[in-house]
Amino acid sequence: MVGAGNMGRHHARVYASRPDATFVGVHDVDDAQAADIADAYDGESLDLEPLLDRVDCISVAVPTRFHYDIARQAMERGVHVLVEKPMVKDPERGRALIDLAGRTDTVLQVGHIERFNPAVEAVRDIVPDLEIIAIEAHRLGPPVDRGTTDSVALDLMIHDIDIVRTLLDGSIEGISAERTAGGKYVNATMTYDSGAVAQFTASRLTQRKIRQLSITAKDCYITIDFADQDVYVHRQSVPEYVSTNGDVKYRHQSITERPVVENGEPLERELESFLSAIRTGSEPAVTGADGVAALELARTIDDGGSRSPTAPVPASQDGR
Repeated sequence: MVGAGNMGRHHARVYASRPDATFVGVHDVDDAQAADIADAYDGESLDLEPLLDRVDCISVAVPTRFHYDIARQAMERGVHVLVEKPMVKDPERGRALIDLAGRTDTVLQVGHIERFNPAVEAVRDIVPDLEIIAIEAHRLGPPVDRGTTDSVALDLMIHDIDIVRTLLDGSIEGISAERTAGGKYVNATMTYDSGAVAQFTASRLTQRKIRQLSITAKDCYITIDFADQDVYVHRQSVPEYVSTNGDVKYRHQSITERPVVENGEPLERELESFLSAIRTGSEPAVTGADGVAALELARTIDDGGSRSPTAPVPASQDGR
């Protein structure tokens, strides 16, 4: 584990609990925090190079500006890397890591954890049968005390950008964005060549934590609550006229379905997927190309949007 903050502690906890992995240790510039996590999960607090010499894989959960250098050092030593989102600050450096992963035959997975939310996995089974008209995503909450320097789009909205990329086909024709309160509240809209529209709202000022996404399709309306891991599908029955005792009445019934969502911790599923890709030599579930594509879209939103066509990097480009 590289990074002994809150996210790093959770990674260490999951690794230490898995029967198919051994938690070796943790590195952080804060020696006390690193020692605390190491003691809690029977590992060691180590400098970076000794840690990389002893492990098969690492998770990187440090400030974004350090992601590239740490991931590069690891892969140059043949160590597989899961790097938290956003993957890097600069898309060109992200592409350099993708190239390095291919040359060193290492797995490079990006930590877009919502991909592994059981609610998202349940919706993914429904989407292929839908004609999607619009998607709305809301990721709101009060100010945080973890000291991130990433923008709201790079820190929060990027989760939903990545999810929408997996739900909507086609190319993005335009992106518009508006912000207020010093950039702590951001709205963005993406229009697709299919005619579909995706709208995103992210906030660090809203005094209630909201993690929700909705899908308007031709035949139904779907709501997803990431925090509660709930999915609801709303449909209308076929309208009909019913005759009762000579009176004719109009009936139009609403139907709400609640698909079965398997319970599970997204982080545990994410790390299980990462370890599986290492063992089997398969493409990771969230590739380096996925990470770069989401990063480029979030940066475009930070820049105020663009009216020119935008084509995200296809997910099929390998992250190895």
